[in-house]
Amino acid sequence: MAEPLLSVKGLAKRFGGVNATSDLHLDVMPGEIHAVIGPNGAGKTTLIAQLSGMLKPDQGTIVFDGADITRLSAAARSKRGLARSFQVTSVFRDFTATDNVVLSIQAHSGHSFRFWQPVRKETELYDAARRVLDQVGLKDRAGELAGVLSHGEQRRLEIAMALATGPKLLLLDEPLAGMGPEDSARMARFLGTLKGRYTILLIEHDMDVVFALADRITVLDYGQAIASGTPEEIHADPEVRRAYLGEDSLDEEGGATGC
Repeated sequence: MAEPLLSVKGLAKRFGGVNATSDLHLDVMPGEIHAVIGPNGAGKTTLIAQLSGMLKPDQGTIVFDGADITRLSAAARSKRGLARSFQVTSVFRDFTATDNVVLSIQAHSGHSFRFWQPVRKETELYDAARRVLDQVGLKDRAGELAGVLSHGEQRRLEIAMALATGPKLLLLDEPLAGMGPEDSARMARFLGTLKGRYTILLIEHDMDVVFALADRITVLDYGQAIASGTPEEIHADPEVRRAYLGEDSLDEEGGATGC
């Protein structure tokens, strides 16, 4: 049996008297899309922040690709193959889509931004950036300023910036946040193209997307994992229904209604 690519044991983070995560255990297997769901305040974004190195846990361990990374910086984790997207789009609005991806590659490889002008002449670097933009469906928008892209396009650009680093694990924090129906459907289709090609830990409130894409789902409640399993197992779990999904929130097909 394959070893987990990511293994979290006993993770805890407190803010004053609030336990954002509490004795949290989580395994993510190579090649899977593993969704983490739960109500607002369940600790999902705090978990992502601890995994990416933005927050240091008070207790517990994080093992990634066989190495303990619990105390490593965010930059060191990135170099080991962790890449993250944020709830709020974090692109450089005054640079083109291509330049945004190039900047991401630069930062990941350790280049200083003061070498920006010489790097613009590196054809290989720009070719790599354009290939990633093609992958996320932004080939025709490569020369546009990021600030003029639609919200959905900016979210795909942010994921392109993460993919350009060649991640072993992609942490996606609510990639559909703030999108209308058309952009949401487009993003869901795009995420489906990543299935099996990348290992993904997905935080998302859209239960239809979660149940359609995830290989496994972990449910958080008050910072603890109360259930983890396949979408079918989560759908049938009575504790999950009581704590989060609600007895009437799932339709007969296993999708979500009103979550």
